[in-house]
Amino acid sequence: MYNALGFIEISGTTAAITALDVMCKTAGVELVTWERKLGGRLVTLVITGEVSAVTDSVEAVKKNGLLPPVATLVLANPHPETVKMVELSAARLKRKNAPDDTAKMAPDMRPSEPVKTNKKK
Repeated sequence: MYNALGFIEISGTTAAITALDVMCKTAGVELVTWERKLGGRLVTLVITGEVSAVTDSVEAVKKNGLLPPVATLVLANPHPETVKMVELSAARLKRKNAPDDTAKMAPDMRPSEPVKTNKKK
């Protein structure tokens, strides 16, 4: 269970990366997930940590971010249904970014197709 969740919605991927960097450097928070909407023109970052750390991180982005956030929210002791929604987003991101090991291998290192034989049983 998360102690607190922090949400930052900001315009642009570069501003979001800067915001995440500021948040992580400000206090002991971790990225849970992120969502891009409108082709990356609007990015939502979700962080977690102790309530005070999340609050300090969100406030730091408001003061020191590349751009001001469009919206911010700190949820202390989030409800299990809220956590479920955040975890669904995190799971989608994880599946989307899962490496396809065979596609990245050099052609001569990829597993070969199984050899078909005409053995009778």
